[in-house]
Amino acid sequence: MSPAPQKAAIIGGGVIGGGWAARFLLNGWDVAVFDPDPEAARRIGAVLDRARASLPALYDRALPTEGRLSYCDSLEAAVAGADWVQESVSERLELKHKVYAQIAAALPEGGFIASSTSGFKASDLAAGGAPVVVVHPFNPVYLLPLAEISGAPELRAKAIPVVRAIGMHPLEMKTEIDAFIGNRFQESIWREALWMIRDGIATTSDIDDAIRMGFGLRLAQMGLFETYRLAGGEAGMASYMEQFGPSLHWPWSRLTDVPELDAALVATISDQSDAQSGHLSIAEMETLRDDNLVAILRGLRRTGSGAGGVITAHEAQLETGGEIDGLPITQRRAVPVTWTDYNGHMNEAAYLEFGTWATDGMMRTVGVDDAYVAGGKSFFTVDTRIRYLDEVHRGAVLTSTTQVLEGVGKKMKLFHRLYKDDGTLAATIETLLLHTDLTTRRACPPEPHVQAALETLAAAHAGRPAPGAGGPVGQR
Repeated sequence: MSPAPQKAAIIGGGVIGGGWAARFLLNGWDVAVFDPDPEAARRIGAVLDRARASLPALYDRALPTEGRLSYCDSLEAAVAGADWVQESVSERLELKHKVYAQIAAALPEGGFIASSTSGFKASDLAAGGAPVVVVHPFNPVYLLPLAEISGAPELRAKAIPVVRAIGMHPLEMKTEIDAFIGNRFQESIWREALWMIRDGIATTSDIDDAIRMGFGLRLAQMGLFETYRLAGGEAGMASYMEQFGPSLHWPWSRLTDVPELDAALVATISDQSDAQSGHLSIAEMETLRDDNLVAILRGLRRTGSGAGGVITAHEAQLETGGEIDGLPITQRRAVPVTWTDYNGHMNEAAYLEFGTWATDGMMRTVGVDDAYVAGGKSFFTVDTRIRYLDEVHRGAVLTSTTQVLEGVGKKMKLFHRLYKDDGTLAATIETLLLHTDLTTRRACPPEPHVQAALETLAAAHAGRPAPGAGGPVGQR
């Protein structure tokens, strides 16, 4: 049985607060929101819709059962009994101090306040006496894993495991600085971009293309120093520094100056930005952003690079196993946008991919795990038949059960049932595999413990119907 969900209090329901609500809620926490704005529930509802369509798509396992969301009429009601309090109110220090005094009065014993501030130091936030630690995320909070954590050591120590448990990467800052690390880099790029526009060198579209078509793709998976290390060739970072170090003294940048944001510059930027992407609504751009991030992050998770490693580490903690109608659950996951076609349906190839992972789940169940494969033996698929029984759309959570139809000698014949969350049978997949010696690439009997496990399951599943198994194409 899963433990009772923990409670997160979200104080401030704007873009960042809504993102935190989604991140906690979709990781199984109960979430209580306080925001006096009458539009808060609508705004957070829109964020949750986007999060439900994207965050589960990063994983090859299902996230925990979604927690319970509630909106509170008072700050005190939201904070009562909370295991985590996330403050995301406007970036005005006097407002934050006022809110902290209210939160501190309602905090459970030993509780603290996590601030989403994008620039204030924790010591400035805690000047009024409230226990505040900076936990600075990046938008969208429900997809981007980084959280910069700054403040008193004992509060950092409390915050880090929670941040990691909800699938984020805690970047602990032991030295306080304004704007932390990420925003300082963003600010430097922003200043240089403003000068280029101010001086008529580039447009907003030119600048965005330079980032997204070039170095932005490199930075997404290796960061700054590893990228430059590669630029130095086989000699590495020392060679890069020797070659390009002198350019630091060349007049390439105007980062030491800040252009005045006068009416003319603001109008220029606004007009260029409208021409660049004004044909899309904000909601359309947010959906496009999330779909792109899911595709990029799923690419990174394949190799465990950058943010992809955070996802795979979090995924390893998610629950697996269980049974439906006496058959083992071998796969449970959400359908990512990358599995859908132009109709918004899960495409044919994706059913085969889902069946592949379900087969892997059964292989692990009978003892064919990573160590077994590393030892030189595995099962190879020789025949598969899929029946498509119902439409499946992006974001749907599919669960497969697996019935062992045959498990004698070199053969393993499986029958997967793919269920939607409402219990509808979406597809069946029948697959035949042969146990193979990976060194000779020829079929061979499995190891005794694998054979025994297969025979036990085949006997337990014998006599069960397997509708459509072994039949002609078109049979339902």
